[in-house]
Amino acid sequence: MSAELGDVVDLEAAAAAFTRVRPRLFGIAYRVLSSVTEAEDLVQEVWLRWQTCDRSTVTNPEAFLATTTTRLAINVLQSARKRRETYIGPWLPEPVDTAADPYLGAERGEALEFATLLLMEKLTPGERAAYVLREAFDYSYAQIADILSSTEAAVRQLVSRARKHLTSKRHASVPAAEQRELLTTFLAAARSGDLAELERLFTPDVTNLSDGNGRKGVARRPLVGSVRVAKFLLAISSWFWDDIEVEWTQANGQAAAVLLQGGVVYGLLTVSATAEGIDQLLWLVNPEKNKAVSVPA
Repeated sequence: MSAELGDVVDLEAAAAAFTRVRPRLFGIAYRVLSSVTEAEDLVQEVWLRWQTCDRSTVTNPEAFLATTTTRLAINVLQSARKRRETYIGPWLPEPVDTAADPYLGAERGEALEFATLLLMEKLTPGERAAYVLREAFDYSYAQIADILSSTEAAVRQLVSRARKHLTSKRHASVPAAEQRELLTTFLAAARSGDLAELERLFTPDVTNLSDGNGRKGVARRPLVGSVRVAKFLLAISSWFWDDIEVEWTQANGQAAAVLLQGGVVYGLLTVSATAEGIDQLLWLVNPEKNKAVSVPA
């Protein structure tokens, strides 16, 4: 075999190895970064590095690619958090379509719902990466220690701290069918301006978050409390919904309403809920993030 033909065969083998694990790499990157755009860019960077590295020294391509992805994601997250300090209004994760691939290459669906991703913003990059690898992809503590250049004991601490933070801040979410039913009921009450029904649907400390990054007409501060949020929705019910059509999609493993204005995507609306009711209303109306929103045919 000629050297040139050997290079072609080697690159084809490298591409095949990368393609096999690409869904998992994207799943890791997205959960660490909460951004489809940044995750896609990062996975592309991993592919470029995989092409140019000395693959003859790599005994486990899957481990090498997961390690490269995780370490790059930690670096990107650190810089992304600095950029987000200039973001106008609440920042929400960029929605990802999970209808075709519900777990984005993961064995389990952990660390994918909006509410969980928001809580994970409070973790350190190391805690977040360790939690994602353990809870979503079932890596062993020893494997995570290798990926993070740490020790098993230190990794156990990272995962433990992450779990405690998440469980202390949030009750268990409701099943997918119940979440969709609550969102459907909410949409009807919001359209009609049914104040009593809205208050009934909400937990006492429900939070309304609108991510528009300065978009005109979008609230720039969170609203908290069932009465306050219900009154706000009542106030906008007389005009906001007049030219809004609703289609259904799935984002981050949950039902979401695509809000169409003149046939064009205005934004995405979803709710998170516990057994007590809706505890978060999430309006994703930043046009840059809406690019990832698809409307089922």
